[in-house]
Amino acid sequence: MGDVTRSPDFLDLPPRSVKPRMVGLTHVLDKGVSVPELQALADRAGAGVDLWKLGWGTAYLEPDVPEKVSALAARGIRACVGGTLLEVAWGQGHAEACLAWAADAGFPCVEVSNGAVDMPLREKRRLITVAAERFVVLSEVGSKDPTAEVSAQGWAEEMVGDLGAGATWVLTEGRESGTVGLYQPDGRVREAVVEAVVERVGLPRVIFEAPRKDQQAWFINRFGGEVSLGNISLADAIGLEALRLGLRADTIRLSLRRPDAQAQG
Repeated sequence: MGDVTRSPDFLDLPPRSVKPRMVGLTHVLDKGVSVPELQALADRAGAGVDLWKLGWGTAYLEPDVPEKVSALAARGIRACVGGTLLEVAWGQGHAEACLAWAADAGFPCVEVSNGAVDMPLREKRRLITVAAERFVVLSEVGSKDPTAEVSAQGWAEEMVGDLGAGATWVLTEGRESGTVGLYQPDGRVREAVVEAVVERVGLPRVIFEAPRKDQQAWFINRFGGEVSLGNISLADAIGLEALRLGLRADTIRLSLRRPDAQAQG
């Protein structure tokens, strides 16, 4: 009987980049799990996880943030401060204090956004530039208001400017629900926005927030398994990796497009 304690290797699967990745990123959303829960989840799914966002302002409330950041670093995962916390801090005039706290806590990444407060674009760009001196910056584009107008060209232009200000990657707003920003109220992808963003920015610099399985499958079928996806539930991290590799019905064609399979077909 074979050794079932190691990963099987009998399938010919699509190629997958290895960590540390710059493309094919999986960006997960942590709503406040404990350190032991984080360690267990990261040990199980960590090979496919690159960025671990402490969502919203939860990092301000958790008693063990430095321990979480350290545990993630030990597993090759970058911890990121949620953009809402920096927005609140900016609204109170404490943005620089927030960044200093994040540096002291050991965060390698911060998210800079203006989707929840009325922050002028020039201020967002200033914060990106300031933060980029100490952190890897993820800039988010789009409003959290479901009634806000979504302009494909406007999003693309804002992303180009954010990258020029010092952001490493740009995030497309989708929220945890997957029903605003990049998505119609029913969760359908705004394809014109996606195409405009990819054309202007380039696929490697964009992380598409895609909290729902149907949205994840849409992006993988459109761009392949190396598309970067964000706001993934911790419980869905392994399931997303299965989608990337064609191990679910939604993307199974990816695992069938192999030279041997085509020859036999």
